[in-house]
Amino acid sequence: MPLTLIGYRGCGKSTVGKLLAERLGWEFVDADAEIERRAGRTIRRIFDEAGEAEFRRLERDVMAELLRRENAVIAAGGGAVLDERTRDDLRESGPVVWLRAGVETLLERIEADPVTSQQRRPDLTPGGGRREVEELLAVREPIYARCATFVVDADTLTAAEIAEQIISAVAVT
Repeated sequence: MPLTLIGYRGCGKSTVGKLLAERLGWEFVDADAEIERRAGRTIRRIFDEAGEAEFRRLERDVMAELLRRENAVIAAGGGAVLDERTRDDLRESGPVVWLRAGVETLLERIEADPVTSQQRRPDLTPGGGRREVEELLAVREPIYARCATFVVDADTLTAAEIAEQIISAVAVT
């Protein structure tokens, strides 16, 4: 059974996922990194060269495979929940934890993220920034809520505190 972390970019899925995997003695997989590895190019390049539809197809294929793994902590891409089949797979695979964070927290973390500074992630709306985060959260938050087994407010807790809450809440030891 996998444990999957969902939420908007910058909410802490990779950081918390690594800690969880270490504490549980499980494998950690970042779905976006796995997509880049398999495609041999960054997500930004996939978007630029093949478009969002191709990226979402790759994301669907990777998520379908990852969600069949045993003893794995998966950091899903922020938009992975947009695919209905992925949502179905998430519900059937094991616990799904939404790391919920506010716009200010997300913007601060995205700005501080080395992946952002390396321009490996594309803007998903014209201009990106605050407006993009607000627009995409308006669409995605209800979907995250429907997929989640458990929700952690990730604004003020440390990664270690979040990991402990998750371990306690979903009883995956």
